[in-house]
Amino acid sequence: MEGNGEVQWSFSQVKGTLDDDVTEADIISCVEFNHDGELLATGDKGGRVVIFQRDPVSKTVFPKRGEYNVYSTFQSHEPEFDYLKSLEIEEKINKIRWLKRKNPANFLLSTNDKTIKLWKISERDKKIEGYNTKSENGSLVDPASVSSLRVPTIKPMELMVEASPRRIYANAHTYHINSISVNSDQETYLSADDLRINLWHLEITDQSFNIVDIKPTNMEELTEVITAAEFHPIECNLFVYSSSKGTIRLCDMRAAALCDRHAKLFEEPEDPTNRSFFSEIISSISDVKLSNNGRYMVSRDYLSVKVWDLHMESKPIESYPVSTLKQNPITMLLRKIIQLI
Repeated sequence: MEGNGEVQWSFSQVKGTLDDDVTEADIISCVEFNHDGELLATGDKGGRVVIFQRDPVSKTVFPKRGEYNVYSTFQSHEPEFDYLKSLEIEEKINKIRWLKRKNPANFLLSTNDKTIKLWKISERDKKIEGYNTKSENGSLVDPASVSSLRVPTIKPMELMVEASPRRIYANAHTYHINSISVNSDQETYLSADDLRINLWHLEITDQSFNIVDIKPTNMEELTEVITAAEFHPIECNLFVYSSSKGTIRLCDMRAAALCDRHAKLFEEPEDPTNRSFFSEIISSISDVKLSNNGRYMVSRDYLSVKVWDLHMESKPIESYPVSTLKQNPITMLLRKIIQLI
């Protein structure tokens, strides 16, 4: 939008032209800004990660424009097959999370249903020439044939953005991963599936610690599943996770090694007069996010976006219906059935 100081957003075409054939693999499955908003990462169903960079010129013009151009594209995940369970693992990217920048390179975590990867995104605009034991084409030279020594020189080159995998965290989840969240200490992160939440250290790939496990002894007694999990942005010992029952639990890792008991429970009281067969379906929370100051929390269910105060568990302080937004056909059909009931 233009005028009144509002920002106009625009993004370059990932594939180059509007005439390119768009397949199901090109459908975006997740998006995530980095901490300063200069980079935006998108993941798609084809396992690719496309990173956009904000155009510096767009920040100086008036009206302000948030124009982003393609910065880097790389294949994050490939389709796999679990032979023990006869299960195909899709390459679709479920979540992307940036780490705070500590050096010229950027780091991000990406995950599909089973495997989490840590990627390093770095720039290279200079090259070294004049090696003594290496030719221009990169082949090694016999040191005995070198008659004189020369000092290598650094020369500018066309900017190259490289994405390299630094860590791969696998084989820790039985069910599909739905969330990853980096801790405020920037050393640990959590990953969540339907029944478990694991705590990882970024430097350790073969071991994680189970901090939440809601799997019952008898699976027939299962009444809810975990839908999303998020670390507190300031307090490294706190995290929240939401469930299909429409509840959000705040847990403190200082209380116990296994956070099977929550410190706070956020749940809106249900109106008995509005209860229907679909009440549990529409109350399921699909995502939860904490504000940067750690005081507020935003949750998303089928019909609304709710804002919670962490100091008040009984009900949200604000609620916004999203019935006017474009929905997928299943959600639209569900709405009509509910209205008829």
